[in-house]
Amino acid sequence: MPKRRSDTAFDAAVGGRIRMHRITRGMSQRDFAHALQITFQQVQKYETGRNEVSASRLHQMANVLGVSVEAFFEDAPTSDYDSGGLAYFVSTKEGRELNSAFVAIPDQSVRRGVVRLVRAIFIEATTLQVCEGGTDTCESKQA
Repeated sequence: MPKRRSDTAFDAAVGGRIRMHRITRGMSQRDFAHALQITFQQVQKYETGRNEVSASRLHQMANVLGVSVEAFFEDAPTSDYDSGGLAYFVSTKEGRELNSAFVAIPDQSVRRGVVRLVRAIFIEATTLQVCEGGTDTCESKQA
């Protein structure tokens, strides 16, 4: 039976949390895999949500990383539409690239400017032009 989209989002969110805690501990995928006695490819599959993590494996990961099992479920999506949390963000390639670039900016005022820019882009991207009945009259509406 194929996985539902909500299951995939949840697995990706949990995987993102695993990745975040692994990176925070300064562990490579190879080191983490060695500690878990699995292949680094399996770690990659867990971190991207391609493979589900069993309860016993989550417990083992938590012990290796020095966190509680609950730490892997913080910000996990609860529905198809709730995949915008931190875990989901760091589970995406774009999220990791954006995070790496952002934290490399040494000037706090520049970082604040980047946040303002991203917010402005979001507002622009979510503003829809709704035209009525084929006329030239359009009104802006937030999505």
